[in-house]
Amino acid sequence: MDTDIPVVILCGGFGSRLGSETEGRPKPMIPIGNRPMLWHIMKIYARWGFRNFVLALGYKSEVVKDYFMFFREYNGSVEVDLRTGSRKCLGGPDEVDWNVRLIDTGENTLKGGRIKRVEPHIRGDRFMLTYGDGVADIDIPELVRFHRSHKRIGTVTGVNPPSRFGELVVKGNRVLLFTEKPQTSQGLINGGFFVFERAIFDHLAADEGCDFEKGPLEELAGKDQLRVYKHPGVWECMDTVRDMNHLNRLWAEGKAFWKIW
Repeated sequence: MDTDIPVVILCGGFGSRLGSETEGRPKPMIPIGNRPMLWHIMKIYARWGFRNFVLALGYKSEVVKDYFMFFREYNGSVEVDLRTGSRKCLGGPDEVDWNVRLIDTGENTLKGGRIKRVEPHIRGDRFMLTYGDGVADIDIPELVRFHRSHKRIGTVTGVNPPSRFGELVVKGNRVLLFTEKPQTSQGLINGGFFVFERAIFDHLAADEGCDFEKGPLEELAGKDQLRVYKHPGVWECMDTVRDMNHLNRLWAEGKAFWKIW
């Protein structure tokens, strides 16, 4: 498996549905446990050996830049000499072998434009891409193997969405089964975790108004250049405060399904 394949993560959206949680930070920097959602996503890829990241920044890009520029200090022990102002890291986190490119793609740019604007920073003929708000217990090497097998431009991971409410199975007025927020089995949705050949850039523009799902992905599908990898496991995203609280609760209780490292 070629673990040099870069991973692009879209980190520039406003996250308006999360209200005050994103007033001073972009959505991917909202903490799950004591680390940003973005770190959790990167750990999923790093668990399989993929450690070259390109972060497409926009809204509050300085928050993401600051986190990674001082990553060792934030996540390890530090010695500071207050007389001279010098500082020294006293050991650090396991993630020090990550290579992270922080690319400002414009505050108001739509996703397609963001992807096009990171093109100069993509090495090689293939890259992976995902959103900055979704986690899964996904086998990344299997995803890449599937992508290589069909020889199309793109692969999207199809997932079963979690139900927003508890599911009731009834007979008459008797409840036979109650399941809290189950994974549904009716219809797949776009779960991110894409793999693309470099040819995807020919379908994108660097304009602020270039969308991704509406237009480019529709075009690929129409030309038979898009395949779906059906993820058999669990996937969830953080769209609302309720989602954020749910993911934090899973992490605190040791039930984080995406913690595959």
